[in-house]
Amino acid sequence: MQIEYRQRREQLMAKIGNGTAIFRSAPMAVMHNDVEYVYRQDSDFFYLTGFNEPQAVAVLAPHHAEHRFVLFVQPKDREKEVWSGYRCGIDAAKEIYGADEAYPIHELDEKLPQYLEKADRIYYHLGRDRAFNDTILGHYQRLLQTYPKRGTGPVAIEDTGTIIHSMRLIKSQAELELMRQAAAIAIEAHNHAQEITAPGRYEYEIQAEIERIFRVRGGMGPAYPSIVASGVNACVLHYIENERQMQDGELLLIDAGCAYGYYNSDITRTFPVGGKFTPEQKTLYEIVLEAQKQAIAQVQPGNSFKSVHDTAVRVLTEGLVELGILQGEIDKLIEEDKYKPYYMHRTSHWLGLDVHDVGVYQHGEDKPQILQPGQILTVEPGLYIVPDTKLAEDQPETHPRWVGIGIRIEDDVLVTPNGHEVLTAGVPKEVDEVER
Repeated sequence: MQIEYRQRREQLMAKIGNGTAIFRSAPMAVMHNDVEYVYRQDSDFFYLTGFNEPQAVAVLAPHHAEHRFVLFVQPKDREKEVWSGYRCGIDAAKEIYGADEAYPIHELDEKLPQYLEKADRIYYHLGRDRAFNDTILGHYQRLLQTYPKRGTGPVAIEDTGTIIHSMRLIKSQAELELMRQAAAIAIEAHNHAQEITAPGRYEYEIQAEIERIFRVRGGMGPAYPSIVASGVNACVLHYIENERQMQDGELLLIDAGCAYGYYNSDITRTFPVGGKFTPEQKTLYEIVLEAQKQAIAQVQPGNSFKSVHDTAVRVLTEGLVELGILQGEIDKLIEEDKYKPYYMHRTSHWLGLDVHDVGVYQHGEDKPQILQPGQILTVEPGLYIVPDTKLAEDQPETHPRWVGIGIRIEDDVLVTPNGHEVLTAGVPKEVDEVER
């Protein structure tokens, strides 16, 4: 992968010309008191370096005569490493990670100006680390003050996201291999979950089995907090308590993905706890499934990202009208968002190093993102008949037989040169496959 990281850095440096780009590692996150979460590197930082330690800074200075890629890292420290793990150190930052030069992180203020003073602008994302934001802004302001004497130096700051996020949107073959493995592990976990689900079991039992497979198959763990939502809990989009005992006659919605090599999968399936749909559940499920199939069919190079959502919304709205849950003309119902009490989220998001991965969805009001080969997106329509849903005055009260049913079906879809590939097709979703 080091060759790929270097290629990414070269690609970014070609885009910034005479600028200097600065990337900050993610901070350690505290679970409680002095106990920290398992460390997870900032995705942009990792994308360019593969370096997985905190308190680090990467500098890309294509205009510098010798040091185009510089790392500031924690130095080796035997006493601290005994407590918190081995550090790469200065020498290995060059030998393993390919830095042209490396310094201890505490020398950042001293060494950074030499990589900025001949740059025409600084590329940096103003993130949540306010102290580090102030550090970069301080260097920028000092260089501005001395600009009249030198005639060189940065005269603007530009967000790195405008460049690197468009790069991350198109997955390389190496990235696709990691995402296929993340998908394969999640497929196994979801299929196992369907096999062991039964009335009387608890949501957390299913969660435990899913996440066990994530780890024993070499994954980093869950890509996000696993959602195992039975009965009315499925109407809560991000339900993660997973404490309820499942009952016969209910549905179980599982939204769970695996992180593997820093890349993620994201799968949702909904199926009957006792093995058979009720008539109402089956009817709504078939509407959602048809919406997903038609939305996936829109995943083609040259189509707009927006067309995926628009297609799902139309199928869902038509289904709700056919059942009498909504009343009115389809186009007007869609225009006035009358479907939103039952379908309140978008159909897709990008997927990659982040579960809700980076990349724009719209280039201005009338310019939706056009799908291109190498992009990966989720397709996840749903219907949620939430108790006490507030409806417009011109809409009927929802019949009690529908209330409390929540359904979502989600797959990860790769845009290919000639169409699409469903990376998560290994988890059944047809009615006759889901029932048992």
